[in-house]
Amino acid sequence: MEEITRMPLLGEKFPKVQVQTTHGQMTLPDDYQGKWFVLFSHPADFTPVCTTEFVAFAQKSDEFKKLGVELIGLSVDQVFSHIKWVDWIKENLNIEIPFPVIADSAEGVSKALGMIHPGKSSSNTVRAVFVVDPKGNLRLMIYYPQEIGRNVDEIIRAVIALQTSDRFGVATPENWPNNNLIGDHIIIPPASDVETAEKRKGKDGCFDWWFCHKEL
Repeated sequence: MEEITRMPLLGEKFPKVQVQTTHGQMTLPDDYQGKWFVLFSHPADFTPVCTTEFVAFAQKSDEFKKLGVELIGLSVDQVFSHIKWVDWIKENLNIEIPFPVIADSAEGVSKALGMIHPGKSSSNTVRAVFVVDPKGNLRLMIYYPQEIGRNVDEIIRAVIALQTSDRFGVATPENWPNNNLIGDHIIIPPASDVETAEKRKGKDGCFDWWFCHKEL
């Protein structure tokens, strides 16, 4: 693994790392070049909250696929523990886990990405989410405490918003496409000169020159 002196920031390249997973050795982000991927960590195998999250990710995996997004899980557990846990989920909950799960160490990817919980055991990871674009750039990071389970639908929503922003050069409002103020409209970039600002004053779809919206 490349030496990392600090956590990467939004917009920076995801650090190149070699990892052992339930699907074999992988190199991130190289193995997902040209694709979006979501890396999400969980505190430990065979724990209730993590199990509900893995089931949710598995049940939504087709939605991620339709968006061109690959999933990959991670925790500081050995690979045989991951394999046994994945088997347990299939046998007892009738849910197939289709994505790889990284078997990390406390000094590996988890430390490099700030996933080791400072107030817990050094072998436990927080519930972190990293969304990486097809160019290998880190586009979104979300960290949850161990006690709080994630909302997988929100991760899907965020990915769609990122892809929409990239494609059309726009911004998306709170809870898009279900915003209480402007519904499913998107926000166009603010005026960057006086002439454009004057033209937008009083225009349909503009609350003011700096806040204009339209249908996608």
